[in-house]
Amino acid sequence: MASTEIQNIFAELGLTPPADVGEGGLVIKDPSNGQTLARLATHDEDAALAMVDKAQAAFKKLRNMPGPKRGELVRQMGEMLRTHKEGLSKLVCAEVGKGIEEARGEVQEMIDICDFATGLSRTLGGRTLMSERDGHRMMELWQPLGVVLCISAFNFPVAVWSWNAAIAFVCGDSVVWKPSPKAALCGIAVHELLKPVLEKAGHGDAMQLVLERDVKVAEALVDDARIPLVSATGSCAMGRKVYPRVASRLARCLLELGGNNAIIVDKTANLDLAAHAIAFGAAGTAGQRCTSTRRVFVEAAVADALMGKLEPAYRQLSERIGDPRDSANLIGPLIDEQAVAAFTSAVERAAAAGGDVRAGGKALEGDGNFVQPTLVRVPDGQPFPLMAEETFAPILYVQAFPDGGLDEAIASQNSVEQGLSSAIFTDSVRAVERFYSPDGSDCGIANVNLGTSGAEIGGAFGGEKETGGGREAGSDAWKSYMRRQTCTINGSDALPLAQGIKWE
Repeated sequence: MASTEIQNIFAELGLTPPADVGEGGLVIKDPSNGQTLARLATHDEDAALAMVDKAQAAFKKLRNMPGPKRGELVRQMGEMLRTHKEGLSKLVCAEVGKGIEEARGEVQEMIDICDFATGLSRTLGGRTLMSERDGHRMMELWQPLGVVLCISAFNFPVAVWSWNAAIAFVCGDSVVWKPSPKAALCGIAVHELLKPVLEKAGHGDAMQLVLERDVKVAEALVDDARIPLVSATGSCAMGRKVYPRVASRLARCLLELGGNNAIIVDKTANLDLAAHAIAFGAAGTAGQRCTSTRRVFVEAAVADALMGKLEPAYRQLSERIGDPRDSANLIGPLIDEQAVAAFTSAVERAAAAGGDVRAGGKALEGDGNFVQPTLVRVPDGQPFPLMAEETFAPILYVQAFPDGGLDEAIASQNSVEQGLSSAIFTDSVRAVERFYSPDGSDCGIANVNLGTSGAEIGGAFGGEKETGGGREAGSDAWKSYMRRQTCTINGSDALPLAQGIKWE
């Protein structure tokens, strides 16, 4: 039987708790105390591919539904999420250890993307183009693409799926969702809440959920020729496996992978503002966001002053580690014991390499996967190889750059393999323009006077280099979920050829 807490949360959502299959099931543990929340049944390869069958059949029907009517279904989904925001937030908190305030923010992202997609459903469209031929008209049409496979990660167990699904549905696509095995309960709850909206309209099979603990199931989905778009969120290592498999069948891949994100602080910056943003960016979600701040490059003239603000802030954070259900706690647990081991190893290696651990640095004893937010002052003027690694934990490296050396700081920021999020704190318009120049930040997200973490739905989210190049959520990210047609209509009685070719 699922734990009492999970039973209560599902009851609050008006759902039946998932059956506990006992030994042999997918074990879901609470990262804050190690207790088992549930043992879940999973799908084998045949069951997963049968879901693709259903999704493909559903697509053939959904694609002919007018876009604004598809938008109405997504609007209803958003209302369902609004009604059950608190229950879903509690589930995110319990299953992946995200602080309750941040969990509420994640569920709000689902609501926001539904609102965005609803409006989008009435504005999707191409362009009318000028033809060089008399009596001809050219235009672009955007058509529904097909079945979209969404592979999501544990750190945003519901929001990332919604970025894909809400846009896919208004574009006329069906969706197969494979959540992280570490966040299966969140997948079940969202799926069971929202699928009835589609079922009532006769499109229930357009939403499918695959739970797996065998990588062969995921590989079978990635390899399925009936899926024209694979949207995968996870590590760079995962992306290196997914991308060539999808490319080998000439399908599309939308990758959201790692991020070794940096903040630059120059001598004109508001240091109070910078310190607040750095602390949240580095320690929020226990450093388990793809946009978490992992490196800070600060101008030498203000390096000591910035450290003088960060060190006491980190000491305060270490006093607010604990049960993520308590809003007084700002730092929850890492997802599992392997993450704690990676944290401990990184801190030990940083100290051995000459890093000065100014705050934190320890894993906490007792139940749960708790570690201290850790601040490491790195020697100036020399490479520090650990800064090039992305440890999915609250470790922040701080290094000073020479006064007037903004070019050097930008080069250091760009020196890593990933290119997701970046930020600069400055009151200099010249520094801002340098940061935004073609040889400035090479990241998909570049902020001024705010941190690396916390993107709004209206902008396209994603990064460059080994982050994968994908874009989700706002702006024109919807184009990934549709296929483009260039159409020419001849309204004349003649048949002129393009480029003036004569072929009598």
